[in-house]
Amino acid sequence: MNPPTAKNDILVIDDEVQIRRLLRITLESAGQAVREAETGLLGLDEVARRAPDAVILDLGLPDMSGVEVLRRLREWSRVPVLVLTVLASETEKVAALDMGADDYLTKPFGAAELLARLRAILRRAPTEAELAVVTFGDIAVDMAARVVQRKGVDLKLTPREYALLRILVLHRGRVVTHQHLLREVWGPNSEENTHYLRVQMTHLRQKLEIDPHRPRHLKTESGIGYRLVEE
Repeated sequence: MNPPTAKNDILVIDDEVQIRRLLRITLESAGQAVREAETGLLGLDEVARRAPDAVILDLGLPDMSGVEVLRRLREWSRVPVLVLTVLASETEKVAALDMGADDYLTKPFGAAELLARLRAILRRAPTEAELAVVTFGDIAVDMAARVVQRKGVDLKLTPREYALLRILVLHRGRVVTHQHLLREVWGPNSEENTHYLRVQMTHLRQKLEIDPHRPRHLKTESGIGYRLVEE
């Protein structure tokens, strides 16, 4: 198990005592400092007063939905948020991600996956201006020059393929929803045209993945969106 490399202040917002206890044990064993809130209002107050490094947020809270907590939180804070969801709550996952969650984890979950997803959201994606060259596998993406290479050889991407890749690179390690990608690449009235996205992702995988049918880096989050994995 590889814990986050630096000690961070993690706020857990969850009304289930057993889940909070499990998260505290897991996080503290990985060297993290943990605080708890059992309602959405208490959680928002804790973020405002203590400014944690990350929040783990359950979507099923007694006083308000986790999505509402996110909506209020994103009015004034960009703290990284990992949401906890129950199995098959696909609509809630999409709503949470569109409202500003950085990633999600489905219950029940393992300690290793929790810590891996926490590491990913703590590595906040820099702005494009701060990026030099981002690499994954044998692919290098030069954001400033808008050049994509495999082992030093330029790859020819269409403008739309590059636009799609650029968004995934900027949010690498995090899920990007279908709706977000469609809005950013095709425009605000294209959110229902998921077939456009599937076609472009197929083309992108054919150009970037060693085995497009078993992608190592351009991962599908079924029914939700895509994630760029660097490892």
